[in-house]
Amino acid sequence: MTQADNKNPSGKRFSRRQFIGAAVGAAAVWGGYSIFFGGQFRAAKADRSVDVLLIGGGIMSATLGTYLTELEPKWTFEVFERLDKVAEESSNGWNNAGTGHSALCELNYTPMDDKGVVHITQAIGINENFQISRQFWSHQVRKGVLGNPREFINSTPHMNLVFGPENREFITKRVAALKASPLFAGMEMTTDPVKIKEWVPIMMEGRKPDEMVTATRSPLGTDVNLGSITRQFYQHLSKNGSKITTGFEVRSITRNDDGSWRVSAFDIKDKSKIQTIDARHIFIGAGGAALPLLQLSGIPEAKQYGGFPVGGEFLVTDNPAITSRHLAKVYGLADTGSPPMSVPHLDTRVLDGKTVLLFGPFATWSTKFLKNGSYFDIAKATTPSNIIPQLQVGAHEFALVKYLAQQLELSREDKMNALRHYMPEAKDEDWRLWQAGQRVQIIKNMPDKGGVLKLGTEVVVSEDRSVSALLGASPGGSTSPAIMLSLLEKVFPEQIKSAAWQEKIREIVPSYGKKLNEHPDLLAAEWAATAETLQLTIASPSLEGFVAGATPDAAPGVVKKVPDIAL
Repeated sequence: MTQADNKNPSGKRFSRRQFIGAAVGAAAVWGGYSIFFGGQFRAAKADRSVDVLLIGGGIMSATLGTYLTELEPKWTFEVFERLDKVAEESSNGWNNAGTGHSALCELNYTPMDDKGVVHITQAIGINENFQISRQFWSHQVRKGVLGNPREFINSTPHMNLVFGPENREFITKRVAALKASPLFAGMEMTTDPVKIKEWVPIMMEGRKPDEMVTATRSPLGTDVNLGSITRQFYQHLSKNGSKITTGFEVRSITRNDDGSWRVSAFDIKDKSKIQTIDARHIFIGAGGAALPLLQLSGIPEAKQYGGFPVGGEFLVTDNPAITSRHLAKVYGLADTGSPPMSVPHLDTRVLDGKTVLLFGPFATWSTKFLKNGSYFDIAKATTPSNIIPQLQVGAHEFALVKYLAQQLELSREDKMNALRHYMPEAKDEDWRLWQAGQRVQIIKNMPDKGGVLKLGTEVVVSEDRSVSALLGASPGGSTSPAIMLSLLEKVFPEQIKSAAWQEKIREIVPSYGKKLNEHPDLLAAEWAATAETLQLTIASPSLEGFVAGATPDAAPGVVKKVPDIAL
């Protein structure tokens, strides 16, 4: 029996008092852990020195390393990864939904305010970032760093399917608002069940004829295998002289007198084996483990952060009779009266050369910060500077806490019934449950608000720019080239102004420094070039007659803050 099959035997509702009690218990655990396990090891000397040390063998470190080997080929690089292989945590294709996040179907990026106005500024920004991903990956294909594009990116229409009159009204306003930007050209909307069945037949078969259904479809969507990209990047780094050390966990980050950092990593299987490196720059791209590693460095910037771990579980099928009849990533919207963060999606995925469908995610919870982490992770990351902000988030975001508790009570039958809302004829025997990756949502201590749960990703850089880290979750990996480009601007501000770096960056990302939303001609050219290089099989829409998309002014209404879980 899986965890998902277990229900709360007491049948009691999860209360605020229970949460506070659990939080106090966690604080006690932290106190005990600090007493018995506090302090850091420091090696007397380093085994070797490098210019840049990348901690964590995921897509972020791989992307940054790939940038820097082009920008500074004479620098030395090294990677520490705690697992035996790279790309085994959040970057692994089975641990995420594989959406090429470009805000085509992710409805949380286009919230509607209390006056009925849909905000699209965030959606434009995320779409711009994904265009950088397309350019970056295309450049790596042309260089031979990435191989067959069909192994890591595939054209997959991005869709919405929603139910009822209120959701239809929202979708109608959303599509109208997005028409202001050429980035969303080609998006179709229909209320015709026949047309929707043409797009996604398995989601309409068996549905009641009087059910009000609304759908949108964009041909620009993609399915992305971040694990494949990550592994190929590390193969490239290794061939170019970078040392990739797996099976070693970083447990010590201390400052040297000259301003560099001494980092020690311990063999996971044999604690007596230690490797120690002195590094001029450290980047921590370790997914959920980034927060405790950042705390190890002792930089003041780390003190304002805490973390809230959230996991996800998908229903999966690889039955060809089903997978061959569905080509789309279809995102829903919470039904009226349902928790706003309960947004499911039915996704086409291409993994290990095979097409599968994923439905979910269903929220799971653990004190681990990584799928392969320790149950002590949350205790180790709880400090005197973040325990109060974390408690404040627990109180302020109680709807999310309660939702997670309710999700943990769902049985397999409950999850199959949720699937049948989107795929009425789904059969139990065709689907299995799969535990996906673990995410750590950022909790930031804001001077005027206290602890605030922040969605998305955040780059943290020390004052002297010698330590940087990436915290947070979605959109994450699929926009990693844009995120790492912003990190380069913060960590290496002088170099990035140089003629050499400017020329090289524009070779890698031709649109660098320009907003494609404001340059439809350039956008059309980049769509054509990257689609050809990446072998995207669905044609990009025409931008003939489009004018520059203006970034909308701040809407007059107030957007209600909505907790969200994204994988």
